Amino acid sequence: MTQPKASAGALISTIGLFKYFGDTLILDDINLTVQRGEVVVLIGPSGSGKSTLLRCCNGLEIAQKGIVEICGERLSQQGQLLPERQLDALRTRAGMVFQSFNLFAHLKVIDNITIGPRKVLEQHAEESRRLGLELLDKVGLADKADAMPGNLSGGQKQRVAIARALAMRPELMLFDEPTSALDPELVGEVLQVIRLLAAEGMTMIIVTHEMNFAREIADRIIVMDRGRIVDSGTPEMIFGSEANPRTRSFLAKVL
Repeated sequence: MTQPKASAGALISTIGLFKYFGDTLILDDINLTVQRGEVVVLIGPSGSGKSTLLRCCNGLEIAQKGIVEICGERLSQQGQLLPERQLDALRTRAGMVFQSFNLFAHLKVIDNITIGPRKVLEQHAEESRRLGLELLDKVGLADKADAMPGNLSGGQKQRVAIARALAMRPELMLFDEPTSALDPELVGEVLQVIRLLAAEGMTMIIVTHEMNFAREIADRIIVMDRGRIVDSGTPEMIFGSEANPRTRSFLAKVL
Protein backbone atom coordinates (compact mmCIF):
# COMPACT_ATOMS: atom_id res chain seq x y z
CA MET A 1 0.00 0.00 0.00
CA THR A 2 1.29 3.48 -0.86
CA GLN A 3 2.38 5.46 2.21
CA PRO A 4 0.84 8.93 2.70
CA LYS A 5 3.21 11.82 2.06
CA ALA A 6 3.50 15.23 3.66
CA SER A 7 2.79 18.43 1.79
CA ALA A 8 5.68 19.67 -0.34
CA GLY A 9 7.70 22.33 1.47
CA ALA A 10 6.42 21.39 4.93
CA LEU A 11 8.96 21.50 7.75
CA ILE A 12 6.82 19.41 10.10
CA SER A 13 4.13 16.91 9.19
CA THR A 14 2.26 14.43 11.34
CA ILE A 15 0.00 11.89 9.69
CA GLY A 16 -2.52 9.87 11.67
CA LEU A 17 -0.74 10.09 15.04
CA PHE A 18 -2.10 7.99 17.90
CA LYS A 19 -0.31 8.11 21.24
CA TYR A 20 -1.19 6.18 24.40
CA PHE A 21 0.19 6.34 27.91
CA GLY A 22 -0.84 2.93 29.18
CA ASP A 23 -4.51 2.59 28.31
CA THR A 24 -5.05 6.36 28.13
CA LEU A 25 -5.36 7.85 24.66
CA ILE A 26 -3.33 11.08 24.53
CA LEU A 27 -3.25 11.85 20.79
CA ASP A 28 -6.18 10.76 18.67
CA ASP A 29 -5.53 10.76 14.90
CA ILE A 30 -3.50 13.99 14.70
CA ASN A 31 -2.79 15.34 11.22
CA LEU A 32 -0.78 18.56 11.20
CA THR A 33 1.35 20.27 8.58
CA VAL A 34 3.50 23.34 9.24
CA GLN A 35 4.96 25.19 6.27
CA ARG A 36 8.30 27.01 6.17
CA GLY A 37 8.02 30.46 7.76
CA GLU A 38 4.70 29.68 9.44
CA VAL A 39 4.02 30.35 13.13
CA VAL A 40 1.54 27.83 14.51
CA VAL A 41 0.25 28.15 18.08
CA LEU A 42 -1.31 25.23 19.95
CA ILE A 43 -3.90 26.13 22.59
CA GLY A 44 -6.44 24.19 24.61
CA PRO A 45 -7.13 22.97 28.15
CA SER A 46 -4.43 21.30 30.22
CA GLY A 47 -4.14 17.62 29.40
CA SER A 48 -5.39 18.03 25.84
CA GLY A 49 -2.18 16.61 24.31
CA LYS A 50 -0.44 19.82 23.19
CA SER A 51 2.93 19.15 24.80
CA THR A 52 2.86 15.48 23.86
CA LEU A 53 2.27 16.42 20.22
CA LEU A 54 5.20 18.83 20.35
CA ARG A 55 7.46 16.16 21.85
CA CYS A 56 6.43 13.70 19.15
CA CYS A 57 7.59 16.26 16.58
CA ASN A 58 11.23 15.72 17.51
CA GLY A 59 11.20 12.16 18.79
CA LEU A 60 11.13 12.80 22.54
CA GLU A 61 7.87 10.85 22.55
CA ILE A 62 7.01 8.08 20.10
CA ALA A 63 3.48 7.68 18.80
CA GLN A 64 2.35 4.07 18.62
CA LYS A 65 0.69 4.71 15.27
CA GLY A 66 1.25 7.27 12.54
CA ILE A 67 4.08 9.14 10.83
CA VAL A 68 6.19 12.15 11.79
CA GLU A 69 8.30 13.95 9.18
CA ILE A 70 10.84 16.76 9.66
CA CYS A 71 11.82 18.66 6.52
CA GLY A 72 10.46 15.83 4.39
CA GLU A 73 12.45 13.13 6.20
CA ARG A 74 10.65 10.50 8.21
CA LEU A 75 11.46 10.75 11.93
CA SER A 76 9.16 7.99 13.09
CA GLN A 77 6.63 5.57 11.72
CA GLN A 78 4.29 3.23 13.58
CA GLY A 79 6.24 3.51 16.84
CA GLN A 80 9.69 3.13 15.28
CA LEU A 81 12.30 5.90 15.32
CA LEU A 82 15.19 6.34 12.92
CA PRO A 83 18.58 4.94 13.95
CA GLU A 84 20.19 7.15 16.59
CA ARG A 85 22.73 8.86 14.33
CA GLN A 86 20.07 9.85 11.77
CA LEU A 87 17.69 10.85 14.55
CA ASP A 88 20.27 13.18 16.12
CA ALA A 89 20.92 14.80 12.74
CA LEU A 90 17.22 15.48 12.23
CA ARG A 91 16.78 16.81 15.76
CA THR A 92 19.36 19.51 15.09
CA ARG A 93 16.91 20.88 12.51
CA ALA A 94 14.15 21.29 15.12
CA GLY A 95 15.29 23.26 18.16
CA MET A 96 13.19 22.86 21.31
CA VAL A 97 12.68 25.12 24.33
CA PHE A 98 10.99 23.60 27.37
CA GLN A 99 9.00 24.92 30.32
CA SER A 100 12.02 24.37 32.55
CA PHE A 101 15.29 25.87 31.40
CA ASN A 102 17.50 22.74 31.65
CA LEU A 103 20.73 24.74 31.72
CA PHE A 104 23.94 23.09 32.92
CA ALA A 105 24.37 24.68 36.35
CA HIS A 106 28.13 24.09 36.43
CA LEU A 107 28.79 25.82 33.09
CA LYS A 108 28.94 29.51 32.28
CA VAL A 109 26.21 30.91 30.07
CA ILE A 110 28.45 31.01 26.99
CA ASP A 111 29.49 27.39 27.55
CA ASN A 112 25.86 26.31 27.86
CA ILE A 113 25.29 27.80 24.41
CA THR A 114 28.43 26.51 22.71
CA ILE A 115 28.60 22.95 24.03
CA GLY A 116 26.05 21.64 21.52
CA PRO A 117 27.66 23.13 18.39
CA ARG A 118 31.10 21.95 19.54
CA LYS A 119 30.09 18.40 20.47
CA VAL A 120 27.38 17.68 17.90
CA LEU A 121 28.22 19.92 14.95
CA GLU A 122 31.98 19.69 15.58
CA GLN A 123 32.22 23.45 15.37
CA HIS A 124 35.56 25.07 16.17
CA ALA A 125 35.65 26.61 19.67
CA GLU A 126 36.38 30.10 18.37
CA GLU A 127 33.54 29.97 15.83
CA SER A 128 31.05 28.60 18.36
CA ARG A 129 31.97 31.31 20.87
CA ARG A 130 31.52 34.04 18.24
CA LEU A 131 28.11 32.68 17.32
CA GLY A 132 27.21 32.29 21.00
CA LEU A 133 28.03 35.93 21.71
CA GLU A 134 25.95 37.02 18.69
CA LEU A 135 23.00 35.02 19.98
CA LEU A 136 23.34 36.43 23.49
CA ASP A 137 23.21 39.88 21.97
CA LYS A 138 20.09 38.88 20.01
CA VAL A 139 18.28 37.80 23.19
CA GLY A 140 19.43 40.88 25.11
CA LEU A 141 22.02 39.19 27.32
CA ALA A 142 25.32 40.30 25.79
CA ASP A 143 26.68 41.13 29.25
CA LYS A 144 25.91 37.67 30.72
CA ALA A 145 28.32 35.47 28.72
CA ASP A 146 30.49 34.64 31.72
CA ALA A 147 27.69 34.53 34.30
CA MET A 148 26.64 31.29 35.97
CA PRO A 149 23.02 30.16 35.52
CA GLY A 150 22.42 30.35 39.26
CA ASN A 151 22.93 34.12 39.11
CA LEU A 152 20.26 34.69 36.44
CA SER A 153 16.56 35.41 36.77
CA GLY A 154 14.06 32.95 35.35
CA GLY A 155 13.46 35.15 32.31
CA GLN A 156 17.19 35.40 31.67
CA LYS A 157 17.59 31.63 31.97
CA GLN A 158 14.83 31.06 29.43
CA ARG A 159 16.41 33.52 27.02
CA VAL A 160 19.71 31.63 27.37
CA ALA A 161 17.81 28.42 26.63
CA ILE A 162 16.45 30.00 23.43
CA ALA A 163 19.95 31.13 22.44
CA ARG A 164 21.24 27.60 23.10
CA ALA A 165 18.59 26.10 20.81
CA LEU A 166 19.34 28.68 18.09
CA ALA A 167 23.06 27.88 18.27
CA MET A 168 22.33 24.57 16.55
CA ARG A 169 21.06 26.60 13.56
CA PRO A 170 17.67 24.86 13.43
CA GLU A 171 15.21 25.31 10.58
CA LEU A 172 12.29 25.45 13.01
CA MET A 173 11.72 26.03 16.71
CA LEU A 174 9.39 24.19 19.09
CA PHE A 175 8.33 26.07 22.24
CA ASP A 176 6.60 24.12 25.01
CA GLU A 177 4.92 26.72 27.24
CA PRO A 178 8.13 28.78 27.42
CA THR A 179 6.74 31.27 29.98
CA SER A 180 4.77 28.97 32.29
CA ALA A 181 7.57 28.71 34.88
CA LEU A 182 8.18 32.48 35.00
CA ASP A 183 6.96 35.18 37.34
CA PRO A 184 4.45 37.42 35.51
CA GLU A 185 6.84 40.37 35.30
CA LEU A 186 9.42 38.23 33.46
CA VAL A 187 7.09 36.85 30.81
CA GLY A 188 7.34 39.86 28.50
CA GLU A 189 11.10 39.65 27.97
CA VAL A 190 10.84 36.05 26.74
CA LEU A 191 7.85 36.76 24.50
CA GLN A 192 9.75 39.67 22.95
CA VAL A 193 12.52 37.30 21.83
CA ILE A 194 9.94 35.00 20.23
CA ARG A 195 8.40 38.01 18.48
CA LEU A 196 11.84 38.82 17.07
CA LEU A 197 12.24 35.29 15.73
CA ALA A 198 8.81 35.47 14.11
CA ALA A 199 9.72 38.78 12.46
CA GLU A 200 12.86 37.14 11.06
CA GLY A 201 10.77 34.38 9.47
CA MET A 202 11.59 31.49 11.81
CA THR A 203 9.18 28.59 11.51
CA MET A 204 7.71 27.90 14.96
CA ILE A 205 5.22 25.72 16.79
CA ILE A 206 4.35 27.24 20.15
CA VAL A 207 2.33 25.74 22.99
CA THR A 208 1.12 28.56 25.21
CA HIS A 209 -1.57 29.69 27.62
CA GLU A 210 -0.84 33.33 26.77
CA MET A 211 -3.94 34.00 24.68
CA ASN A 212 -3.17 37.61 23.80
CA PHE A 213 0.29 36.56 22.64
CA ALA A 214 -1.21 33.72 20.59
CA ARG A 215 -3.60 36.13 18.91
CA GLU A 216 -0.75 38.53 18.13
CA ILE A 217 1.94 36.20 16.82
CA ALA A 218 0.20 33.23 15.17
CA ASP A 219 -0.37 32.73 11.48
CA ARG A 220 -2.58 29.80 12.48
CA ILE A 221 -4.01 28.64 15.78
CA ILE A 222 -4.72 24.98 16.49
CA VAL A 223 -7.19 24.20 19.29
CA MET A 224 -6.83 20.81 20.98
CA ASP A 225 -9.15 19.01 23.35
CA ARG A 226 -8.98 15.43 24.64
CA GLY A 227 -6.20 14.53 22.26
CA ARG A 228 -7.88 15.80 19.10
CA ILE A 229 -7.62 18.90 16.95
CA VAL A 230 -11.07 20.45 17.37
CA ASP A 231 -10.53 23.76 15.60
CA SER A 232 -7.99 25.45 13.35
CA GLY A 233 -7.78 28.84 11.71
CA THR A 234 -6.37 32.32 11.72
CA PRO A 235 -6.41 34.29 14.98
CA GLU A 236 -9.33 36.30 13.59
CA MET A 237 -11.32 33.10 13.07
CA ILE A 238 -10.43 31.44 16.38
CA PHE A 239 -11.03 34.54 18.50
CA GLY A 240 -14.05 35.61 16.44
CA SER A 241 -17.50 34.38 15.58
CA GLU A 242 -16.26 31.65 13.21
CA ALA A 243 -14.83 29.55 16.06
CA ASN A 244 -16.71 26.40 16.93
CA PRO A 245 -18.64 26.09 20.24
CA ARG A 246 -15.87 24.11 21.98
CA THR A 247 -13.33 26.80 21.16
CA ARG A 248 -15.63 29.58 22.33
CA SER A 249 -16.28 27.71 25.59
CA PHE A 250 -12.55 27.30 26.24
CA LEU A 251 -11.72 30.92 25.45
CA ALA A 252 -14.55 32.19 27.64
CA LYS A 253 -12.88 30.49 30.60
CA VAL A 254 -9.34 31.70 29.99
CA LEU A 255 -9.81 35.24 28.66
